[in-house]
This record gives sequence, C-alpha cells and structure tokens, in this order.
Amino acid sequence: MTKVVHQLIRSSYVVVVLMALVLLGYFGFSFYNIPIEERYFHSDYAMLKPSGLLGHGLGIIGTLLIVIGVFSYMARKRFHIFSRVGVLKYWLEFHIFLCSLGPVLILYHTSFKFGGIVSVSFWSLVAVVASGIIGRFIYLQIPRSIEGRELSWVEVQDMRNELNKALKTKFDIDSSEINTGKSSGKVSELRALKLSASEFREVKQLIVRQRLLTQRMARLDMMQNIFKYWHVAHLPFALIMLIVMVIHVAVVLTFGYKWIF
Repeated sequence: MTKVVHQLIRSSYVVVVLMALVLLGYFGFSFYNIPIEERYFHSDYAMLKPSGLLGHGLGIIGTLLIVIGVFSYMARKRFHIFSRVGVLKYWLEFHIFLCSLGPVLILYHTSFKFGGIVSVSFWSLVAVVASGIIGRFIYLQIPRSIEGRELSWVEVQDMRNELNKALKTKFDIDSSEINTGKSSGKVSELRALKLSASEFREVKQLIVRQRLLTQRMARLDMMQNIFKYWHVAHLPFALIMLIVMVIHVAVVLTFGYKWIF
C-alpha cells in the first residue's frame, strides 16, 4: 500500500466517524435536546428511542463494529495463522476506526440516557476510547518496522547509522552537525551549490528522519515501559465493557426486543 493511499484511507476513517457524529446529531437534535420526560410526545420518539427502529439499530450495529474491531485485531496480533494477513499497523488503524465509530452509534442508541448497569458499560466504553487515544499516541512514539513490529534499540541504532552514512557519503554532512544544530548552515551551503530540487528534498528528509530517530532512541525504554503499563488500564475497562454489553444484550433479548428480525 502506497503512502498516499494509506493517508487517504486514514483520512476517510476520520471523515466517516465525524460524519456519523454530526449527521446523527443533526437529524435527532430536536429529540435529544428536550428533557427525557418530554420525549414520549416527540414525533420521532418511536424511531429514535433506544428500542426504536433507528435507535435499536444503532445499538446493534455499534456493538457489532466494536466486537469486530476488538476480536479481528486480537486474532491478527495473537494467532500465527493470521500473521500474513495484511500489515499489523493497518489492522490497528482499522481497529481504532471501528472502535471509534461503534461508540458514536451506541451513544445515539442510548439517546444520551444513562442508568443502571448500562451506565457501567457506557462509562467503561468512554474509558476504553480515551485510553485508546492515549495508547495510540504512545504507540507512535515507539519505532516500528513497516509491518508494525516493535524495533529493538539495536535495530533503531542501525537505522540511524544508515542515515548518518547516507548523509556523509552523498552530502558530506556529519551526524554531529545535526545533533548540535549546525546542519542548517550546511544545508544553506548545499543550496548555494545549486543542487537539484529532488536532492535538496532528500537532504532535508534524511536530516528530519535522523533527528526523529535520535529523539526516539533517547526515550525508547521509557515509552516501552509506559506502553506496558497502559495495557493494565486499557484491557480491564475493555473487558468490563464487553461483559456488561453481553449482559445487556441478553436482558434485551429476554424481554423480547428483537429489532427488525
């Protein structure tokens, strides 16, 4: 997958989530904006209430998206049989997409009414989403291979050495100049030598990548440890959310709320 295609897919994920949030809010604003005790008299009550055609459907679809997002990523990550199915980092982004869109649909399924055991599941869901955003940030700070495998300190050092070698061989830039901030002067000298636009862009890209790797190496151990502790917070909330979700679905089916089926 090319970088451009990857960026387009990531952007489409964000657009879909935001569109769902905005469009559902716009469509049901007059319903969600009135007190709960007055909603029974609203013209869209039968459609938007949690057991209504749209409201119930949003809950079912949102739940399925979360379940698919969680278990598909877990299967790809943990079972060897799926190790060659796509790139892990793309699976992670798909997991984040489904587990962002699902909660948006469930939010409107509840019609912003939280109570009883359902509130436990909902606020666990909020905690999972919030911790997922934090986890994504931490994940990006840890250098990885193109497949998404976490790189060791030695592998990152080798990558930086290769960048240093390329800078020295092709452009006569020493890594110490980059670390001390003197590379800007060297780049100015290269500009004065009238290098082609592509060569100049290459110098800048190599310098940016070298600096980024240097910064990540400096905090690699810390980020790896934080990421391990992050799982301690993220996984329990996810389990609580799933368990209460199963109980909720069982109760709903027991009382005969079966949507359109």
